Amino acid sequence: MSRQSIRRSIANAASRPSRRVAVLGLAAASLCAVAKPLSPASVAPDFTLRTLEGRNLRLGEQRGRVVLVNFWATWCGPCRQEMPHLNKLYEKYKASGFMLLGVNVDDDTQQAAGVASKLGVTFPVLPDLDKRVSRQYDLSAMPSTVLIDRDGRVRYLHRGYQSGYENTYERQIRELLKE
Repeated sequence: MSRQSIRRSIANAASRPSRRVAVLGLAAASLCAVAKPLSPASVAPDFTLRTLEGRNLRLGEQRGRVVLVNFWATWCGPCRQEMPHLNKLYEKYKASGFMLLGVNVDDDTQQAAGVASKLGVTFPVLPDLDKRVSRQYDLSAMPSTVLIDRDGRVRYLHRGYQSGYENTYERQIRELLKE
């Protein structure tokens, strides 16, 4: 089903209130089914999550900055290994128009906060308790890192972590900051 036919179905449903709920539900499911998977050059899916400090942070409000979104969990050894390197990159480039968002996928916010504190993390940590954002970004490995350019487009995807990846991240961050 194309997006155009879905939109027509939604418009037709408006004239039949008794079927509106069913048609809208099917249309929403169909839109999800035809959505393209996350890939370089695609627009990064927007999201809003609450930081550990309790304020809302929206990805869309970061337009104009280079953004690295890192999905991590406290139970993930490579995630914990990577975090200090990410923090160094954040501290080094944040004054140059760079933002790093650590999306935590644990069910226990206090545990995530404790690990982030122990590792000296200074960038925003955003608990994704309902895993909605994780599904939007189609996680297939932990950690997963997405680099987004100033226009909100995905430029680089990294699945997993091995020692030395931080050098690749830094090269890509510098490249995007120069654009």
